[in-house]
Amino acid sequence: MTPNAASTGSPRTEQSRRGFLATGAVAAVAVAGGAPLLTACGGGGGTGKKDGTTSGKDAAKLLPAHVPSSVVTPDVPAKNGSAAGFTRAIPSAELKASVDGKKGKGGALTVMAPFWGTPPAADNPYYKAMNEAIGVQATWQNQDGNVYDQKLGAVLASSDIPDLVVVPGWNLGGKIPSAVNAKFEDLGPYLSGDKVKAYPNLAAIPTDAWQRSLFGGSLRGLPMPASYVTNIAPFYRKDVFEAKGWQLPTSADEFLALAKEITSARTKVWACADMTWTAYNMFGVLNGSDKALGWNLVDGKLVNRIETPEYLEALAWTRKLFDAGVVHPDEKAQNQGDTAVRFTSGQCMIYNNDLAHWYGKTAEMAAQNPAFAMAAMDIPGHAGGTPQLWATNPANIWAFVRKGAPKALIEDALAIANFTAAPYGTKERMLTDYGVEGVHHTVKDGLPVKTDAGNQEVSSSWMFVASPAPYIAHPDLPEITKAQVEWQQRMGAVTRKSSFYGLTITEPGQWTGLMNDFEQLEKDIVRGRKKVSDMQQAVSEWKTKGGDQLRDWYKKLLDTTGSAAS
Repeated sequence: MTPNAASTGSPRTEQSRRGFLATGAVAAVAVAGGAPLLTACGGGGGTGKKDGTTSGKDAAKLLPAHVPSSVVTPDVPAKNGSAAGFTRAIPSAELKASVDGKKGKGGALTVMAPFWGTPPAADNPYYKAMNEAIGVQATWQNQDGNVYDQKLGAVLASSDIPDLVVVPGWNLGGKIPSAVNAKFEDLGPYLSGDKVKAYPNLAAIPTDAWQRSLFGGSLRGLPMPASYVTNIAPFYRKDVFEAKGWQLPTSADEFLALAKEITSARTKVWACADMTWTAYNMFGVLNGSDKALGWNLVDGKLVNRIETPEYLEALAWTRKLFDAGVVHPDEKAQNQGDTAVRFTSGQCMIYNNDLAHWYGKTAEMAAQNPAFAMAAMDIPGHAGGTPQLWATNPANIWAFVRKGAPKALIEDALAIANFTAAPYGTKERMLTDYGVEGVHHTVKDGLPVKTDAGNQEVSSSWMFVASPAPYIAHPDLPEITKAQVEWQQRMGAVTRKSSFYGLTITEPGQWTGLMNDFEQLEKDIVRGRKKVSDMQQAVSEWKTKGGDQLRDWYKKLLDTTGSAAS
């Protein structure tokens, strides 16, 4: 049986950044939050704008009206960019309807989406129940999520494009952004302004997520909203820390000292995994999950994250951990084993991963080790005190409707999105997350529990079409729900938005590959295979190969559109 949980967020799901973001994201979905966007540096929306972004007044004309949902009051309200938290299950008899009748008109349409694992049969009872409830005939074309970018690129280069196509943000590389602008429909005539009120659950999606869904000068994407607070949490074995009397570190130096105290190679216990992502947060490095987020205006000059002293300091500190022998030896070899398994088995006391791991690993270990307890430590500033964190994007997965689709098909696609964006506490959300009661789940002690059929058939892919405002709901582990949201709230209080927060930006093609080698170089440096000075040399080469030109391009864009951060 799967854990009794529902949680929505944006899959920002590798130990390479894109894959890691993809993996963590999928974990969040499996258990279930920009900016003003003026046309610049490109053509109009109908023709597929080549590059740039959309902001200010031009964006205001495109964005849907926002009408928050009030179906169920959260037990832990959203604050400082956090998700909302629900700690109790809503009995089936108390579930409310958020969709007034069937919005779909019965049309047939195909949906392509990434899928991790073995896809269910196309005609399974769960898909049939969803289609019947929505009033559509959706046929899913699930593709291997691990190589989805390859399939996506091939499909978008062809003339045979499915009616609905899911595009994760980590796949927006190469020619895919320009293909998105050119080959998907403008949904503005159906959703901009008050038009969205015909789809109440879509109207309840936060404006930031819609702003992030403007591509090529038009409202093209149906978003999966996410909290903009960093999703990378430094987890520690709370049970062991309490037993040993270890105190949580409040600076980078304290972290290293504690790591040395924890590590005992003789007993096969090491302090931590590769902590590069946490180091970036501790040292206040600009966010690297999206190219545009890595730029920020500092004293009138646009600076990239790789040019900052904080970036080099974070890499140098992480290297200290490896050099001190406090990092589990398997972490030195990339992609060797599972870091989370080393953590739950007690070989590694601290690791960083998606916030969704907090619930997932706690639920997984409940039967295996009842004494197991984990928590996320508050990210300390590297010199002590409060850290400087940077916001991630408020949406990073979208569904798009193929260009040229007839009005009836577009409306059926929007009917699916309105259904899957239903909030917690509704009949639609329950069906989407758990399938049919008695078939895909049963109710035990007031909680929905998936059956074997539910585990095989109930697919998170439906949520990729659109999702509600970010929330976390683990009624079987309410204390984890509360802890997750409160951690986001504390971290959100020290989070800033960089100059291009929330903007979906298509860079000119000649510069899209400039950063390709940096991720591997980062790994080589912290593992001692390269020197920090090698990064300084790489940054110098990046500038001459186009980085300085790209800076000028971004600066012109910023001068034209204005910053989205507020």
